[in-house]
Amino acid sequence: MMLFHYLKYFFFHVIGLLSLAALVAGGGWVSAGLAAVLSIYLIGDAICGDDVATPRFRHPAILTVQLWMALPLLSVIVFAAVWAVSSGDPLGFGALVQQLTGYDALAAREATHWGHHVSGVILTGLMIGVIGTIPAHELTHRTWDPVSLLIGRWLLAFSFDTTFSVEHVYGHHRYVSTIDDPATAPRGRNVYAHVLISTVRGNLSAWHIEARRLKRAGHMALSPFNSVIRGHLMSVLLVALAWLAGGWMTAGYFIACALAGKALLEIVNYMEHYGMVRDPSTPVQPRHSWNTNKRISSWTMFNLTRHSHHHAQGEVPYQDLRPFPDAPMMVGGYLTTIVVAMVPPLWHRLMTPKVLAWDRDYATDGERQLAREANRRSRIAAFARAD
Repeated sequence: MMLFHYLKYFFFHVIGLLSLAALVAGGGWVSAGLAAVLSIYLIGDAICGDDVATPRFRHPAILTVQLWMALPLLSVIVFAAVWAVSSGDPLGFGALVQQLTGYDALAAREATHWGHHVSGVILTGLMIGVIGTIPAHELTHRTWDPVSLLIGRWLLAFSFDTTFSVEHVYGHHRYVSTIDDPATAPRGRNVYAHVLISTVRGNLSAWHIEARRLKRAGHMALSPFNSVIRGHLMSVLLVALAWLAGGWMTAGYFIACALAGKALLEIVNYMEHYGMVRDPSTPVQPRHSWNTNKRISSWTMFNLTRHSHHHAQGEVPYQDLRPFPDAPMMVGGYLTTIVVAMVPPLWHRLMTPKVLAWDRDYATDGERQLAREANRRSRIAAFARAD
């Protein structure tokens, strides 16, 4: 039974390999692969229930290697996506696929309708978020481990978001659920506005955090010691490699995939803390994050779902996070909640009662005052008065 708890996190890699196969197969297989991945999450979370197991792992190194494996997997997925829109055969990839499998991937690629390439952008952006950002989130919290930190930052480079390793760890975790946190969406905000606002404010926050760190160390902000600058150069290198694979067409396609991955992160930020309030002088508690224990999301996202415990104790590795079933809960699993968030009227219809219930059941007296002020500023003020 204990072996299963190690193996269940490899479901993450199965999702990545499924997506890779779809991108290489081309044509309708790309759209079918996207539909399959979406179905696994949406239907799987709906019917498979919750995972509340908290086993004690005797070999955590295995779980760390599982995270490290995300970098080569994501690299191959993104290469396949770029290859799929290239006019040539970079690195002889298509010829190699045919040699190994007998499948004429080059012919399938040439016959691929532009609509399936749109599916490819969505699928690759989803993989940049799932295979890239999620393990990077775990790895960049391990500031004591230079290998994990380096791998995590390279994973973030695929979504142009290496600043996450600065702002998230040293900013978001300090200011979460307050007006000073770029990633916490105030009540009534539209998810699409949040993607833009959080991106701009998050980058500015990361720059200020890094500038203060460098000043304490006796370095100038504009210097090679600046991890924000180095991180952006990592992303520039990836764009250059995509350009080498086929010119501006492939570079533009990669940029679209990367931006989709970045947008996905901000949508996740939106749904993880939407409407939460906290007095900055009080410690972060499990009640300050929306949680979910849906089984498929948990297994394929390294327990990112157990967000309430993660924010209460950010240093705890993913395998040791507890489910906190009494914490405030999302509307469903992660992808289900993402889909709901992308339909603002549906989001506000489902989340407004949850936010008001949070005020009643989880908030302290001081937080209820902050909540009343937030309700007055937002479109849910009428609901709050009715409640």
